[in-house]
Amino acid sequence: MWRNITSNFLTAMIVILVAVAGVVAWAKREYVSEGPLSQAICLRVDQGDSFVKVSDDLKAKGAISSGYIFRTGADYTEKDGKLKFGSYLIEPGSTMEDIVDQITRGGPSSCGSELIYRIGVNTQTLALRELDPATGIYEELAKYDPVADPEPDGFKELVDEKNITNHRVILAEGATSWHIVQALKSYDFLSGDVKEVPAEGSLAPQSYVVTKGEDRNALIAQMQTAQSEILNTAWANRAEGLPYKTPEEALTMASIVEKETGVTAERPEVASVFINRIEKGMRLQTDPTVIYGVTNGKGSLGRGLRQSELRANSPYNTYVIAGLPPTPIANPGKAAIEAALNPDSTDYLYFVADGTGGHAFASTLAEHNANVAKWRAIEAQRAKEAGGN
Repeated sequence: MWRNITSNFLTAMIVILVAVAGVVAWAKREYVSEGPLSQAICLRVDQGDSFVKVSDDLKAKGAISSGYIFRTGADYTEKDGKLKFGSYLIEPGSTMEDIVDQITRGGPSSCGSELIYRIGVNTQTLALRELDPATGIYEELAKYDPVADPEPDGFKELVDEKNITNHRVILAEGATSWHIVQALKSYDFLSGDVKEVPAEGSLAPQSYVVTKGEDRNALIAQMQTAQSEILNTAWANRAEGLPYKTPEEALTMASIVEKETGVTAERPEVASVFINRIEKGMRLQTDPTVIYGVTNGKGSLGRGLRQSELRANSPYNTYVIAGLPPTPIANPGKAAIEAALNPDSTDYLYFVADGTGGHAFASTLAEHNANVAKWRAIEAQRAKEAGGN
């Protein structure tokens, strides 16, 4: 009898163990298999949230099949205590394993609403936008110039309602360091006092995700590091025979190219003009350097250059001095830096606006004068049409 009891008990235990092993194997497959989500969603994780709350949110949004398996998998992989707050874009079909990795790895928020602080060449813009997770496209909800315009009605309430995920600062190519610092000082979500304006040209025009309360000096240091990396990489891959002794001289040339054209495809051509002029011993004769000498990079000139300014003995007056000015005249972007260090091979010595937003290039003064005459005719026609209106 005892033999039968023992045999039955062992049989039952084997059945139970096999069943448990089957459940464990099924749970593992569920954890790493494609999830049930058919359309991308935003998952917001606030500071202090637990894996229980997050798993409940994911289950309610149809992103996971089991909150228990989700939490158990996080615990088994020792990630249950590493939850990072933020707003995450959960892609269709994401596995539980993928989601756990995403919300414990952290990094910049990839979903939700953003306040965009755009620092232009002479202006600023504050915009609120929100990502549509289904399309992956941001929808602009509101925008205004915080310096020139009053805050739109309901803007603050809309910002509060959207529970902002990111603050993003975007620098436009060609803004001066003084203008950038003035803008950063006006942003009350930042902290810290900037005592000195960074060296001209040292700030990389690009997009920066900023934490609320971040120190302005830390953000400026990030911008400087980014620009140094761009310049050093471009310098290491520069063309041979360029008339620069240092990367800083190349940065100065890049800033001139940046101010002369906003057409990306033209930048290598514009750079070739100035390099050709230097190699022939000709003066650069570029208005943006003269303007910088007049304004010291502080604001817009707001008028045309005077003849006295074009004749003035200034280190930035390239109608008077030979070669490059002593410093950059703005913060050039990556494309302008690369153009200055890998210019097109041309024999161009002149260029003038062509009426399309770009420029007409010429190798001889006669060709240039003809291009100038065409541009003057376009200007005259536009003035006539404006007067007629």
